[in-house]
Amino acid sequence: MSERKMPPPGGLGGPGRPGMPGRGGPMAGRMMAEKPKDAKKTLFRMLKYLGSFRLLMFSLWGVMLVAALAELAGPALQGAAIDCISLGEGQLSVDFDRLFVVLAIMLGVYICVALLHFLQSWIAATLSQKCVRKIRGELFAKLSRLPIRYFDTHRHGDIMSRVTNDAENISNGLSNSVTQLFSGIITLVGAFVMMLIYSPLLTLVALVTIPLTLLASSKVVKFARKYYRRQQSLLGDLNGQIEENVTGFKSVTAYNRQASVQEEFSRTTAELKKTGILAQIFGGIMGPLMNVIGNLNYLLVAAAGGVLALRGNISVGAIQAFLQYSKQFTRPVNMIANQYTVIQSAIAGAERIFEILDTESEVDEGRETFTEEVRGELSFRNVNFSYVPEKPILRDFSLEIKPGEKIAFVGATGAGKTTVANLITRFYDIQSGEIFIDGTEIRDIEKHDLRDSIGMVLQDTVLFSGTIAENIRYGREDATDEEMYAAARTANADRFIRRLPEGYNTPLAEAAENLSQGQRQLIAIARAALKDPKILILDEATSSIDTRTEMHIQSAMISLMKNRTSIIIAHRLSTIRDADRIVVMSDGRIAETGNHEELLERGGIYYNLYKTQFEGYAT
Repeated sequence: MSERKMPPPGGLGGPGRPGMPGRGGPMAGRMMAEKPKDAKKTLFRMLKYLGSFRLLMFSLWGVMLVAALAELAGPALQGAAIDCISLGEGQLSVDFDRLFVVLAIMLGVYICVALLHFLQSWIAATLSQKCVRKIRGELFAKLSRLPIRYFDTHRHGDIMSRVTNDAENISNGLSNSVTQLFSGIITLVGAFVMMLIYSPLLTLVALVTIPLTLLASSKVVKFARKYYRRQQSLLGDLNGQIEENVTGFKSVTAYNRQASVQEEFSRTTAELKKTGILAQIFGGIMGPLMNVIGNLNYLLVAAAGGVLALRGNISVGAIQAFLQYSKQFTRPVNMIANQYTVIQSAIAGAERIFEILDTESEVDEGRETFTEEVRGELSFRNVNFSYVPEKPILRDFSLEIKPGEKIAFVGATGAGKTTVANLITRFYDIQSGEIFIDGTEIRDIEKHDLRDSIGMVLQDTVLFSGTIAENIRYGREDATDEEMYAAARTANADRFIRRLPEGYNTPLAEAAENLSQGQRQLIAIARAALKDPKILILDEATSSIDTRTEMHIQSAMISLMKNRTSIIIAHRLSTIRDADRIVVMSDGRIAETGNHEELLERGGIYYNLYKTQFEGYAT
């Protein structure tokens, strides 16, 4: 059982335990919410990922540049075609030769634009998927380097949401919005130059609506951004609730908590609905708003152009071309407005991903490696430790463990038993004191080397997707079949495995639901046996095994622990009678030590625990 005294998170789950899926601590929401947001910095950081693929990036820029220039040629050709038709002395005159040439060029340009847009979409999609793959790869690699504390204080569903949903939002933003942003800038500059060439006066008229556009967009952005951030956060919470309740569905049913779980789920979805509606409203209003301003701009330019045409200062074809360029000038703003929802979702998702990437990785200051075979001598000297400040778990803890000695830890829940195992493996680091293995302080040993010498069988069995054989080989992939079979026999698992339809090649269902809890525990024991560690930690290793099965594997466990330093954490006292020493923990300190008979003779805490347990069974 876990010893941490942390308040439970919201929802079904209680305090998280190392190795437990679907849990999260009370800081899961606060740690994200307290971190300041910077959309500009996040956007710039997203663009740096694009820069990692320079060839694709430059190719995309080149295609967008050519496509934009081809599009800019369209209005000029349309104006030239219109000017091929003239009205003089009451008769309509058409220059067919010139008109056919202009129309042929227009057809070629439009075909070219269509092909370039297809190529642009293909390159953009390839570039965005490569970027997102890189981001996902970095994110998953980062998760493997984070300390155990991070997973104990964050909801697992929210973490998974960042890897899946938020990364997908970035993909959509890169493939669509960012591409349109770059293309829009090219079109904006090109259209502005063409407008100046046709008429500087009409250009000034067209610029009248720019301040209105900037003012309207800034106001909408201010309101919309907070709702998109909140929407992403709620999606993470919702994923956490779903993952937590699906994983613990049996507990939900057993305690008749379906109604309360549904009520909590409904509250979250209701808030998500409300936030999503507001986000969509503020995001969706940008397009219509920009269209209204664009139409106003079109009206002003058409009116001014008509006056200039009547005075003979500009041709009808030139007015038509200028109107098209003025629309191209405002189109990038409208495109960004129409893509605002995607952009905000991408930025919000990127911020959440970068929060994980910026989290400090697990520190390994160790430089020593085990050059000789590990003997398994452990020494705790004045160790103090707490998961939460001002709530100590271990207090001035000192203990010497000889190589090959079998030590059992017993005591009430919260006494500090599992914490000892967490400190030996350096899942957590002590606040003060020292822990030695074979005379070397564990903080001086490389974590890989340290953990390679330790085998663990936890109370909460975790098996992975794949076959039974792959799960037994999890800690030692190069093991031969015979070594694997021997480890399974040691754990008393070989017999039931061979009775399965595909034996050792039987694929496991999700969470190994096609095996009983006891069978899953036996496979975990076989996995530890195959690793052949010099230090073995058994944290309630037989808690999920029935009494008869437990009796059958006692001899196997004795064989497994032979010539190994073994640390047994147990509530079932029948499993530790043959321990060399039993350490009774109370309030983070050692209350008494001795073997089974010595502790019973003293009549202390162990005697009371034993009497309560076995007399309770007898009655």
